[in-house]
Amino acid sequence: QVQFVESGGGLVQPGGSLRLSCAPSESISRIYKLGWYRGAPGKQRELVASITNVDTTNYAESVKGRFTITRDSAKNTVYLEMNSLKPEDTAMYYCRTPFGFWGQGTHVTVSS
Repeated sequence: QVQFVESGGGLVQPGGSLRLSCAPSESISRIYKLGWYRGAPGKQRELVASITNVDTTNYAESVKGRFTITRDSAKNTVYLEMNSLKPEDTAMYYCRTPFGFWGQGTHVTVSS
């Protein structure tokens, strides 16, 4: 089971930006696909963005044009750049492989 440590969450005003980081317990090059998920309190978690080991990306319609997922093999880290943040983006954010275990996540609050 691959483990992940998420970081970078915090409080940001609407329209602001934030970068989340995900550090896997094994080489990113060995992982076929990694995704960022989010879930508000009491709500089901949803896939926000995903990236493969050959940098193929996919995004949820709600974040297209605002979020960017990238992979840095040298730092063995996956990032989620979030721009033009909206209050509805407020949630716990997690990274994991498909069907993997959930980690502790990192919280993002978008509020004025």
